[in-house]
Amino acid sequence: MTRTGLDRLLADPARLVGRRYGVLAHGASVTGDRRTVRPIHRALAAGPAGPPAALFGPEHGFYGIEQDMVAAAAGLDPWTGAPIVSLYGDDEASLRPSPEAFGGLDLLLIDLQDVGSRYYTYAATAVWAAEAALAAGCEVWVLDRPNPLGGVKVEGNLPRPGYESFVGAFHLPVRHGLTLGELVRLEARRRGWGPGWEVWPLEGWTRDQSWESTGLPWVAPSPNMPTLLTALVYPGGCLVEATELSEGRGTTRPFQLTGAPGLDPVALADALNARALPGAAFLPTYFRPQFQKHRGTHCGGVELLVADAESFRSYRTGVELLDGVRRVAPDLFAWRVAPYEFVSDRPAIDLLTGGPEARLALESGDGLADWIATWSQDEARFREERSDVLLYPEVTP
Repeated sequence: MTRTGLDRLLADPARLVGRRYGVLAHGASVTGDRRTVRPIHRALAAGPAGPPAALFGPEHGFYGIEQDMVAAAAGLDPWTGAPIVSLYGDDEASLRPSPEAFGGLDLLLIDLQDVGSRYYTYAATAVWAAEAALAAGCEVWVLDRPNPLGGVKVEGNLPRPGYESFVGAFHLPVRHGLTLGELVRLEARRRGWGPGWEVWPLEGWTRDQSWESTGLPWVAPSPNMPTLLTALVYPGGCLVEATELSEGRGTTRPFQLTGAPGLDPVALADALNARALPGAAFLPTYFRPQFQKHRGTHCGGVELLVADAESFRSYRTGVELLDGVRRVAPDLFAWRVAPYEFVSDRPAIDLLTGGPEARLALESGDGLADWIATWSQDEARFREERSDVLLYPEVTP
């Protein structure tokens, strides 16, 4: 069975004794034994070091209550009495904590379950919090967890300069194949961090290992990431957020469902299945979101089914899905115009794809295949850069 960084720390509790420590975590930061699973702060509080002095919550809050782009409130933890500090407020400035947030602490533990996609915001919070804590003279330990998508496959383009945001904070392909610990190591090297931080690696995990084989419980790391299948389709399904189509939020199948009122499900499914995308199949369907886009409205659309996870390319599938909707129902396709993660001066699709190329190709109906063909060069460049920060040996894809 795989042991997480948290499990390894709990087996060596003496290192925490006498430390005034804080914890940056969320609902998926749990112990690894499925029979006795416990949240991180309760597990640590039961040890000789006692409860943490402060808890820090990323987007969605420490308990994972809030929906996307909803400010998370501060408060007191009812189990330990520790104050909860929100690192996701109601403006862009709230996303980057100041060193003062970690005043009075001598150690920050970071334990966040990432899902292996450039958009997922916990990596940005982890790096920015670690940087602020180090500036405050606070030591940082990153407790590593597996990448649910594995550590072998890399997919997608590298973002262009000027398109950085909370959903694209780092120079990574969309599917990067790193654990959070490895990602922090990469950013630490890029940013020239000095001493005062370390990663507690996993034990018993290999890059080609499936989540099911780790023996670890799956706990949703965010409200719309309920299953491993959701995590698998997310690198492509998240692109729908940049449109006025529903991406299935408000249903039990977020990022698997895509649709809108008046959209013909059969026409769209037939057009997408004709593309013979690797490992993917599209089922015509209807659904009614209970919140967010098209709330309470009957939507026609498709459900993405993963027929073969090994060959499935989520990011490409998401790009092709947008192209399919534009061609089948151009009158129903529109880009998101509302601010996206506090950014209003660049289209959301440009933030997610890392530049204007995808949007321009989709709008013109030409050049999409040529842009997709450039990904292999970026993937190779990234593999080379990441090679010496890996904590777990590389496996040939």
